[in-house]
Amino acid sequence: MYQERVLSGMRPTGSLHLGHYHGVLKNWVRLQHDYPCLFFVADWHALTTNYDDPRGIDGATWDMVIDWLAAGVDPEKAVLFIQSQVPEHAELHLLLSMMTPLGWLERVPTYKDQQEKLTHKDLTTYGFLGYPLLMSADILIYRADKVPVGEDQLPHVEFTRELARRFNHMYGREPGFEEKAKEAVKRLGSKRARSYEHFRTRFQQDGDAGAVAKAHALLDEVENLAHEDRERLCGYLEGTGKMILVEPGALLTEASKMPGLDGQKMSKSYNNTITLREDEASVTQKVKRMPTDPARVRRTDAGDPARCPVWQLHEVYSDDEVKGWVQAGCRSAGIGCLECKQPVIDGILREQAPMRERAQRYLDRPALLREIVAAGNDKARQLARETMADVREAMGLGYR
Repeated sequence: MYQERVLSGMRPTGSLHLGHYHGVLKNWVRLQHDYPCLFFVADWHALTTNYDDPRGIDGATWDMVIDWLAAGVDPEKAVLFIQSQVPEHAELHLLLSMMTPLGWLERVPTYKDQQEKLTHKDLTTYGFLGYPLLMSADILIYRADKVPVGEDQLPHVEFTRELARRFNHMYGREPGFEEKAKEAVKRLGSKRARSYEHFRTRFQQDGDAGAVAKAHALLDEVENLAHEDRERLCGYLEGTGKMILVEPGALLTEASKMPGLDGQKMSKSYNNTITLREDEASVTQKVKRMPTDPARVRRTDAGDPARCPVWQLHEVYSDDEVKGWVQAGCRSAGIGCLECKQPVIDGILREQAPMRERAQRYLDRPALLREIVAAGNDKARQLARETMADVREAMGLGYR
């Protein structure tokens, strides 16, 4: 029986900044309390654009995982692992490439977008063309039904859904499938069988997607439902075959509202970041040097917070009382810019304090960090092996 499962990953870029925390990691920390979660280092994905210089991936990986743990990701609640240490990702990617139309890859929106942005790179490689397929393999190998993404990544999730649907349609048709599915319906019991057929009709005749969810909920209620019967019933419900690969759904996440030190989006490429574990003196100096409303040339000049990058940080770190103080003080020149910046400095340092404390444990004991990831690699690989056994069997590669 398939269970709810969340999967998400990040390319190893080294130490993470507060934009990563507010855009991704806070959400991971919340999700780990609600679902079984797998979070992975996408080191093979790093090679799709940095294939010519892979130096630093190893160090960047460990720095990034420390930041995950510092942010509150709990290895007791979530599986943390490295993509390349689970070779089944590559096997599924290869097998999916045999049945993926070339046009599907070329139409992924980020394909041409990245080519236009990274003009200094030669991206005429299969690795770059095929990275959406590798991304799909990352999701499908764990039968993850929930993928937290921003709005710009929704096409990748839909691409993965189409791949799963195509795979199940092509390889899920076992001999005598319909007869076996009907027998499985009878084993639900007369009352549940009638409900199942009702939901199946509503979906296949009327296109009612809600009926699919209700049918899956019905199946979840059935104790001791055989794995093979569940696969057949899921495929019969949606008009495919056995549901070997699970179609994932998107968990839409809000875009990070964390601005950089210059008012633009916080990004390493803009050199406007504060890292999660940056020391207090550096944080203080960076915020004090931030540009402010250009109208405030002198301390006595009135300003407008809407034109000041510091105000954007107050939106993240200050409560209503402090924000009211800033609005009134800036517009009347009652407070200076350095006074205005101090609550932001205090807010950032408060947020970082527990992160530094959590991180120190792993900085002092590097072996503990590697033990956590090694255990995560083993757990992830066990799940991946289960999927690949079914995939190989479906494609005639079982060799029993």
